Amino acid sequence: MKVFQTICRQLQSSKRFFVEAAPRVVFSTSSYLRGRKKRVNPYEQVDQEKYSDLVRSVLSFRGHARTPQTLFEEDALLYGPVSKSKAPKQEEEAGVPQNWFPLFNPEKSIKPDPARDPPVPLKIPLQRNSIPSVTRVLQQTMTSEQTFYLEKWRQRMILELGEDGFAEYTSNMFLQGKQFHGALESILSPQGNLKERDESLLESGYVQSVQHVLKDISGVRALESAVKHETLQYVGLLDCVADYQGKLCVIDWKTSEKPKPFIRNTFDNPLQVVAYVGAVNHDANYSFQVQCGLIVVAYKNGSPAHPHFMDAELCSQYWAKWLLRLEEYTKKEKSQNIQKLD
Repeated sequence: MKVFQTICRQLQSSKRFFVEAAPRVVFSTSSYLRGRKKRVNPYEQVDQEKYSDLVRSVLSFRGHARTPQTLFEEDALLYGPVSKSKAPKQEEEAGVPQNWFPLFNPEKSIKPDPARDPPVPLKIPLQRNSIPSVTRVLQQTMTSEQTFYLEKWRQRMILELGEDGFAEYTSNMFLQGKQFHGALESILSPQGNLKERDESLLESGYVQSVQHVLKDISGVRALESAVKHETLQYVGLLDCVADYQGKLCVIDWKTSEKPKPFIRNTFDNPLQVVAYVGAVNHDANYSFQVQCGLIVVAYKNGSPAHPHFMDAELCSQYWAKWLLRLEEYTKKEKSQNIQKLD
């Protein structure tokens, strides 16, 4: 052992030999440490000198602060100035008539009274006067949407038929409707006053269309008879007042070329019916009171008509809408009269 130590000292002291300590070796069982590669930053490959001016200009830009005023100015520049208009009234305020009047008359009995009921259907002629009719009120207070679609339909028909053809078309439709009402009046009247030359009307498609509805109608009280609301001051000419399936109704006959299976398809017809119901209930010429309505839509091709029954609750809902339309019409008339005086 001493000999080995002596040899090692001699070697270390020798200039030709140098013994260096071996480096420390660390062993690891982790494959991640052995397989991980150095991540390369993609931006290091960009030619920074080439794009230095662009980077400098972007970093040196300072935009103006965004305020509500600047936003409004930008909107005005892009879309034009904002139109100032009054805010629409709330639906609750617009849906309640200012001058409410009841639909039903507490002074009239709902139950039939044979002693007071007319022996034959009433047929009171319509007096032409300054009092507005139900039809006029509805026409003058149509919504902008109704006016738009009505005008669109008129223009389309004129485009297809021409001015003269459209005038002839509307005239024929009016004549067919008048003949249809005349035929129904003859059928429902106990006198049977249909002339022989008009018997062909009984075979028309419209009359055939309503045959299943006529089976449920009885106890006719009025036919093509005028009504007048004494308090609200409007008049109308109703088609029929009779029992439908045992309930007294104001019946309105309508013709259509397109199917109308739902009451919403009849547009303002429910308002017309409830206007007649309210007038009958407050007209001294009618001893009875009506609580229901019926709209019957007949078709020229003879397909079964669609009857739309309106009970007392539904009539009350449409009555509120009718009062609103009547108020609107009254305001328009007053405004026009003031303009005439000016």
